[in-house]
Amino acid sequence: MTNVAVIGSQWGDEGKGKVVDWLSERAHVVVRFQGGHNAGHTLVVDGVTYKLSLLPSGIVREGKLSLIGNGVVIDPAALLSEIAAVGKLGVSVTPDNLRIAENCPLILPVHRKVDQMAEAIRGKGKIGTTGRGIGPAYEDKVARRAIRVCDLADEMLLRSKIETLLVYHNALLKAANAEPMTVDEILAPLLAVAPKILSFAMPVWLLLDSLRREGKRILFEGAQGIMLDVDHGTYPYVTSSNTLAGAATVGSGMGLSGIGYVLGITKAYTTRVGSGPFPTELTDDIGAKIGKIGNEFGTVTGRARRCGWFDAVLVRQAVKIAGIHGIALTKLDVLDGFDSLKICIGYRHDGKLYDYLPASMKIQAEVEPIYEEMPGWPESTHGKRSWVDLPAQAIKYIRRIEELIECQVALLSTGPKREDTILVRDPFVD
Repeated sequence: MTNVAVIGSQWGDEGKGKVVDWLSERAHVVVRFQGGHNAGHTLVVDGVTYKLSLLPSGIVREGKLSLIGNGVVIDPAALLSEIAAVGKLGVSVTPDNLRIAENCPLILPVHRKVDQMAEAIRGKGKIGTTGRGIGPAYEDKVARRAIRVCDLADEMLLRSKIETLLVYHNALLKAANAEPMTVDEILAPLLAVAPKILSFAMPVWLLLDSLRREGKRILFEGAQGIMLDVDHGTYPYVTSSNTLAGAATVGSGMGLSGIGYVLGITKAYTTRVGSGPFPTELTDDIGAKIGKIGNEFGTVTGRARRCGWFDAVLVRQAVKIAGIHGIALTKLDVLDGFDSLKICIGYRHDGKLYDYLPASMKIQAEVEPIYEEMPGWPESTHGKRSWVDLPAQAIKYIRRIEELIECQVALLSTGPKREDTILVRDPFVD
């Protein structure tokens, strides 16, 4: 048996939550390793819908341990609110089933204020941030002024670090003619929630090492997608963290050898939330139809997702960059009933052909997709749980995707329920 890292292979919203939930039956531990509460994972279990942002998707399964690694930035109020929300749905979250890395950086009210201010200043050049403070919190981490979970245990240290942090952020706020924040505006709410947050805190890296030695199966859950990676995504329209499988080691404290199989969650078409290049975007009735059938609205923001044809070039690029071993193809059923389907197999720009997406902002914004057209299928794939029950044309579509992205399908999702899943290859079996 091997450990598995689950990451998104597109621009996020590929259905990672459902797949992680399904895989968690085979795992003992589920670990979130990057991102913040800008992520949104929706699970449908026995008719109950759970919308998670910070909590690992394994939290809804009884008897599983969920861990939030040091690579995650945590808004304490948002975390406690989410714990209360799932509690109302019957999921009890205690230190017995949730632990948080003591070195996780915190998202503070000043981060949200600076985030929203910066996006407003960008105007038409906005990058599509959720305005929840994730970017500024990561900036503070890299600049070595972050306040971390462990700091909540020392009021004097906490006050001192807030004073240092505000020297920087208040200068930005003043420059934008915004009201600066006081130390007490940040300190008082933190002290109020400190005991609750600290009850979950521990050295997660040490626990992971122990669990690994015991032979426990560990599932690493990423947020967003590879094309939103701060290094390898469509920069600057990206998130503030690394979303590749390699980030699972850094963001959890598990050594590189602890990651076995990398599963890339891949939607059967392409979507994107917010600003940024999108070569296969459909702004016509077909794009609207895909969005309506697929219920393409952000779990966190509620924003309508932009929809387009499957981009094999981007996914192949993601497979190579992230070292993906197999993909979980999701939302195949959304394409039921289309007369024909298109797959992007290359790009054209100024007379030059590309089999990858160049890093240049200008080229990314201007490339024209080169399509290959395939017949669709009139039959329904919704809820199918066996490969033999799939329409022949649907199978041909899947096989063509495998050829183009140079990676095999390990899982196939045909609906939002746990059971609407076809297992081709068990990622936990190396």
